[in-house]
Amino acid sequence: MTNPYAHTIEPLDPQKPDHKFFNLNKLKDPRYGQLPFSIRVLLESAVRNCDGFLVKEEDVEKILNWKVTQSQTVEVPFRPARVILQDFTGVPAVVDFAAMRDAVKKLQGDPEKINPVCPADLVIDHSIQVDFNRKSDSVQKNQDLEFERNKERFEFLKWGSKAFRNMRIIPPGSGIVHQVNLEYLARVVFDQDGFFYPDSLVGTDSHTTMIDGLGVLGWGVGGIEAEAVMLGQPISMVLPEVIGYKLQGTPNKFITSTDIVLTVTKHLRQVGVVGKFVEFFGPGVAHLSIADRATIANMCPEYGATAAFFPVDHISIQYLIQTGRDMENLSYIEKYLRAVGMFRDYSNTSQDPQFTQVVELDLSTVVPCCSGPKRPHDKVAVSDMKQDFETCLAAKQGFKGFQVAPERHDVRVPFQFNGAEYSLSHGSVVIAAITSCTNTSNPSVMLGAGLLAQKAVQCGLSVKPYIKTSLSPGSGVVTYYLKESGVMDFLTQLGFEVVGYGCMTCIGNSGPLPETVVEAITQGDLVAAGVLSGNRNFEGRVHPNTRANYLASPPLVIAYAIAGTVRIDFEKEPLAVNSEGKEIFLRDIWPTREEIQVVERQFVIPAMFKEVYEKIEKVNERWNSLKASSDKLYSWDSSSTYIKSPPFFDGLTRDLQTPKPITDAYVLLNLGDSVTTDHISPAGNIARNSPAARYLTKHGLTAREFNSYGSRRGNDAVMARGTFANIRLFNKFINKQAPSTIYLPTGETMDVFDAAEKYQQAGHPLLILAGKEYGSGSSRDWAAKGPFLLGIKAVLAESYERIHRSNLVGMGIIPLEYLPGDTAESLGLTGRERYTVMIPPQLTPRMTVDIKLDTGKTFQAKMRFDTDVELTYFHHGGILNYMIRKMSEN
Repeated sequence: MTNPYAHTIEPLDPQKPDHKFFNLNKLKDPRYGQLPFSIRVLLESAVRNCDGFLVKEEDVEKILNWKVTQSQTVEVPFRPARVILQDFTGVPAVVDFAAMRDAVKKLQGDPEKINPVCPADLVIDHSIQVDFNRKSDSVQKNQDLEFERNKERFEFLKWGSKAFRNMRIIPPGSGIVHQVNLEYLARVVFDQDGFFYPDSLVGTDSHTTMIDGLGVLGWGVGGIEAEAVMLGQPISMVLPEVIGYKLQGTPNKFITSTDIVLTVTKHLRQVGVVGKFVEFFGPGVAHLSIADRATIANMCPEYGATAAFFPVDHISIQYLIQTGRDMENLSYIEKYLRAVGMFRDYSNTSQDPQFTQVVELDLSTVVPCCSGPKRPHDKVAVSDMKQDFETCLAAKQGFKGFQVAPERHDVRVPFQFNGAEYSLSHGSVVIAAITSCTNTSNPSVMLGAGLLAQKAVQCGLSVKPYIKTSLSPGSGVVTYYLKESGVMDFLTQLGFEVVGYGCMTCIGNSGPLPETVVEAITQGDLVAAGVLSGNRNFEGRVHPNTRANYLASPPLVIAYAIAGTVRIDFEKEPLAVNSEGKEIFLRDIWPTREEIQVVERQFVIPAMFKEVYEKIEKVNERWNSLKASSDKLYSWDSSSTYIKSPPFFDGLTRDLQTPKPITDAYVLLNLGDSVTTDHISPAGNIARNSPAARYLTKHGLTAREFNSYGSRRGNDAVMARGTFANIRLFNKFINKQAPSTIYLPTGETMDVFDAAEKYQQAGHPLLILAGKEYGSGSSRDWAAKGPFLLGIKAVLAESYERIHRSNLVGMGIIPLEYLPGDTAESLGLTGRERYTVMIPPQLTPRMTVDIKLDTGKTFQAKMRFDTDVELTYFHHGGILNYMIRKMSEN
C-alpha cells in the first residue's frame, strides 16, 4: 500500500541528502499548526521506531485530530528516543532483565533478545547518605561509606553495563540524574544514522519531567514500563488534554524560581491536571532562564501532570551553548526545529496553539514562600510561616495538623551538644539541607544562597552547631562555580559544606541526627523541623524525627538555619543578634536578582561544563577498579541480601491463563487520601523492629549493615517485607500511624507483612481500600511489585496518580475506581467485609464491573485499564510476562 505521507520525509540540508526528517509542515495542514507543541513531539514519536520512520496513517490522523479526540480516550503509541534511570530503580530493572533472560532461555528462546534497543543511561545518585557533614573531608568519607555499603550493587550494575548493549552507567559521585540529563545527556534533537527527530524520553524517576524545561518531552514511568520501552515496546497512552499555562508579568527582584514553582504547584493542584500535559506559554516565559523552567518542570509530579513542557526557543539554544554542547550539532538543532514548526517565539501570539483549557499566572504576584509541613502543594507565604506553623500545632492530626495540646505549645527541652547547652522546642530546625536537582541545577538560586551566606558571615551570623546542615550539589559544575565566585568559603563557615553529589536528604538519605538531639525531640514529643531545597516533604520521608518538613529555596534554607526555628516572622523579627548586639534582619542580607545575575554571567561558563563532563564516566577510580563478569547470564548468589532472582516469572508458560474473579478477598489495609508511594514502599532507613530487619538479622547482618530500603530493591524478600512499612502510614483499622494492620480472621494487630503472609498461607486473596490520589509521589515500581508479592489482587480507590496506576497494571494488579459520587463512606464500607470482584470474559477499557460483599450488598466500580494494550498486559499477568512471551517467539 502506498504510504500517503512518504513525501513528507525529506532532506534537512540540500547539501546532505542522506540527512532526513519527517516534515508534516509540508502538508500545509492547518491542524498541525494548531497542535500544542508537546503534541507535535508526540506525533513525531508515534511515526518512528528504532530503525527509522514507521509512518502509520491511522496514528497521524488520530493526533492531527487532537482538538476533537483529546476528550475521547483515543489510544496512541509513544516511542521515546531514550530512557534514563537512577540506581534505586535501575538496580531492580537490571535484576528484572537478568531474570527475564533466564525465563526466555527456559522457554527455549534467545536470552540475548532481552536487551535495550534504545539508549539507556543509568546515573548512580541515590546511594550516598549524609553520614558526615560540616567537615572538609565529608565528601570523601560519605563516598567511602557509600562504596562500602553498596559494593555488591555496584558490581552488579558493572555486570549489567557489560552484559547489555546500549546501557551506559554514570558512576557514583557524578551528580543527580536529572541535572546530569539537563547539563549533559539531553540531545534536544537526535541524529541517528541520518534521521533527525526530537529528543524524547521516559525515566524511572518521577522527576524526569525536569527535562521538559529544555524543550525535551519526557516523563516518569515505573521501572517495569521503562523495561518494556527499552525492549522496543511503545508506551500505549490515551491522547492527553493539554492545559495552556500562560505566564505574564515580571517577577519581583527578590523572588526565586523556587517561589514560582511552589506557587505553580499549589495552583495546578487546585486546577486538577492529573493525567494531562501542561504547556507553558506567554510573554512571562521569556523572563525565565532554562534553569528556572527546569525547576518548574521538575515539580510536575507534585502538581500531578504527566508533562510540563516549555517548547524550545532562543534561550534554550543559549543554554546549550552555555553548557558546552557541540556547536555543529547546535546548528542542526535550530534548523530542524524551525523546519518542523517546533521552535517557539514566546512573544509571538500567532504561534500560540489551541489548548484544552488556559490558566494564567502573573509572575509579579508571586511572593517568597515555602511548602509544608507535610505536602509539596501546601504553599505557605514566608510572611505567614510563624502563624501557619502555630495553627498546625493545634490543628487535628492531618496534612496541616499535629494535634499538640495547647499547654504544650511552648515547651522547651534542654540538651547538651559538644559540651554546650542548648534547647529545642516545637518548630526548632534540626535539618537544613541545600539538596535536590530541583534547585541545585539553578545557578541563580545557588549563587543567591552563596551571596546570602557571604553577607550573613560578614554581619557576624552563624548556625547553631547541632543543626544538621549540608550541601549536596546535583553536579560537579555547581561546586566549580561556587568556588570560582568566592562564595563557597562563606557557605562552609555556616556549616553548608559539600557532603556529596547525589539526591541525599531529598530522598530521605539524610543520615543520623546527633543522639542528644534525638533524645530531646523524643523526650518532649516535639514537632521538630527540617528545611530543604527539595521537591517532596511527605511524612516520614526526610527523617523519622522531623515531623514538620518545609520545601524552600536555598537562600531560605540558610535563613531558617540561622534563625534555628520556623516559628519566625522574618518581616518583623530579626534572624539573630550579632556579637555587637545588632539585630540583623533577613532583608539586610538578601541578594537581589541583579546582584546574582552579575556573578552568574561572570562565573557560569561553558568551559566548566566541558571540563566536568568530558571525564564524567572515567573520573571515579573506585568504580573503574570494580570487577564484573562478562557472562550474558547472571550467576545469582543465593546468600546475597542485595541481589536476588525475583519470583515474578516462576512457573511462567507460553500459554495465557484466563483471568478469574477475585473471590472473597479480605481487605489488608483501609487507607485514606494522598497515600504516597513512600507510604507503600519506603526508601529510607530500615527500622530495627521491622520484618525486613528481622530477615536481615536472620541472614547475619547487624543494624549498621542494614543500609536503606532503596538500596535493597534488588532483593524481593527485603522489599516485600518493607511494603507498607512506613511509620507514618495511617490505617483506619487501627486508627493511628503505624506500619501495622488487623488480621481480620482473628482480630490480631500485627505488622502488615506478617498479616499478608498469614492470609497467603490460608489461600485468601487481598484488597486495598483507599481514598483520593492513591500512589502519589515517586515512580517506584516496588510500590506495585511489593503489593503483588503480598498477594494483593486489586486496589479500590477514589482516584490514582498516573504513574502508580500504570505500575499496578504492569504487575497485573487491578486498579478499581469508585464511580463518581461513590466513596467507601457513602457505600458504608468498613473494610471488614469480604469482597468478590466479578471479571467478565470479555473486557473493554474502563469498563464497569460488579463487586459483591459477603454482607449481600453489591456495588459497581470502574476497572481502570485505560487502553486495549493495558488489557493485553493484564491477560498476560503483567507487562514483563508479556515481553518474555513475545521475546520467546522464534
